[in-house]
Amino acid sequence: LNKGDTIYMFSDGFADQFGGVEGKKLMTKKFKEILHEQQLNSMDDQKKFLETFFNNWCGEQEQIDDVMVLGIRF
Repeated sequence: LNKGDTIYMFSDGFADQFGGVEGKKLMTKKFKEILHEQQLNSMDDQKKFLETFFNNWCGEQEQIDDVMVLGIRF
């Protein structure tokens, strides 16, 4: 690992959540794309973004699973 590298660990809860316009699951591929797009932002900004994104994604859908996202920047 090098200075500035970031590692993410996450449960399946974020990717498995139903939502969006079509009420479908987000899916792991899309979630990884979101993390990749956010990786250069501060960890605090990433947290805020992911919280807002998740709440907007869910919309009126009930949260179906626990959600855990852990990011570590070296």
